Amino acid sequence: MLRQYKEAIEKSNIISKTDINGVITFVNDEFCTISGYRNDELIGKKHSIVKHPDVGKEKFKLLWETITNKEIYKDTVKNLAKDGSTFYVNSTIIPILDKNDNIVEFIAIRYDVTKEVLLREELLKKESEYEELNRNLEKRVAEQTKELKELNQTLEKRVRDEIAKNEEKQRVMFWQSRHASLGQMIANIAHQWRQPLTELTLALFNIKKAAQNEKVDDISKFYDESKNIIKNMSQTIDDFTNFFSPDKEKYYFNVSDSILESIVLLESVINDEMITLKTNFEDMKVLGITNELTQVMINLINNSKDAFIQNSILLREISITTKQEGGFAVIEVQDNAGGITKENIEKIFEPYFTTKHKSRGTGLGLFMSKMICEQGLNGTLDVKSKKKTTTFSIKIPLDKNEK
Repeated sequence: MLRQYKEAIEKSNIISKTDINGVITFVNDEFCTISGYRNDELIGKKHSIVKHPDVGKEKFKLLWETITNKEIYKDTVKNLAKDGSTFYVNSTIIPILDKNDNIVEFIAIRYDVTKEVLLREELLKKESEYEELNRNLEKRVAEQTKELKELNQTLEKRVRDEIAKNEEKQRVMFWQSRHASLGQMIANIAHQWRQPLTELTLALFNIKKAAQNEKVDDISKFYDESKNIIKNMSQTIDDFTNFFSPDKEKYYFNVSDSILESIVLLESVINDEMITLKTNFEDMKVLGITNELTQVMINLINNSKDAFIQNSILLREISITTKQEGGFAVIEVQDNAGGITKENIEKIFEPYFTTKHKSRGTGLGLFMSKMICEQGLNGTLDVKSKKKTTTFSIKIPLDKNEK
C-alpha cells in the first residue's frame, strides 16, 4: 500500500531530493520532462541548473534561511528549462530530520502552474493596455471638450462683436443659427455614441467570461474589438470638432468631400429615419469654406428628414447630385417628402419663417444657407417643387484653373 502511494505521488507531482548542501540526489521522471534534462544531467548538480536569471538572490536567501531553520518553504518559482523556455512550478520544500532532529536531506514537491501564470500575466498585460486606452480616451475627450468650450466662447464673442458694431441684422441671425446647429450636432454625437457604448460593455463582459474560461484567443479577439470601438468613438469627436472649426480663410476645396462630411455627420439620423440616400458626384473644386457648404447640406438634409416625418412619408428618398454646368458647380438635393405649397415656397428663405413646430425649427436654417451660398460661396440657392418632390439647387462659380 505504501509503495502504491509513493508511485501515485511521484507520477502526479514533480519531485526532487537534495543533500544538505543543495546537491541533487534524486529526481523523478516528471522533473526531467518539465526541465528537459536527463536524469544523469541533474544528479550531482545543484538546483541552480534550472534557476531563471529573472529570479533575484533575495528569494534564494529566504528559501535557505527557511529550510535550514527546519521550516517548510512554499512559493511559486520561475525556472529555466534546458531549451531556454520558462516554466513555473508551485514548490513545497520540506527538510527531512533524523532521530536526533538533524537535517539529513530536503525533499521538494512541485506541480506545474505554467499555463495559469502565463494566462494571469496575459490578463494583467491586457488590463494594463486597456487602462492606458481608457486614460488616453479620457484625456482626448477632455482635450476636445476644452477645444469645444473655447470654440463656443469664440462664437459667442463674435456674436457680441457683431451686435456691438451694430452691423447688419443678417450677421446676428447667422450666428444664432450656428448656435442652433451646435446644439443639434451635440445631440447627434450623443446619439452616435449610444450603440458603441453598448458594444463596448458587451466586449468587456466577453473579456471577463473568456478569462474565467481561460480562452486566451477569445480575450485577444474581444480586446481588439474594444480598441476598434474606442477608435471609432474618438473619430466621431474629430469629425465633430473639424466641422465647427472657426477657420474663415477661403481656399479651393472639393465639393463632394464637403457633401460627404455632412452625410457622415448625419449618418445615424439617416439610418434611424430609414431614409434611402442616393448620390452621384462629379469631381469639382470651388473657392470658399468647406465647413460652410457642409452646414448648408446638413440644413437641407435635415429639412427633408423633418418633412418626411411631418407628412408621414413611408418610402423616404433623398438624391444628391453634382455636375458642371455653364461655368458653375451645380449641386441638386431632391426629396419625395410631399413638396412645398406655392404660398410657402415664396417665403421659404425669409428669416424666422418655418412650417415646423417650434420645437423642431427656428426658421433660420434656409435663410442662413442662402446667405452662405451668396456671400460665402459667391453663388446662389434656389428651390423648385412639383409632383410631391422638392429640389434645392446650389450654383457656385468654378474657377477655370480649378475645374
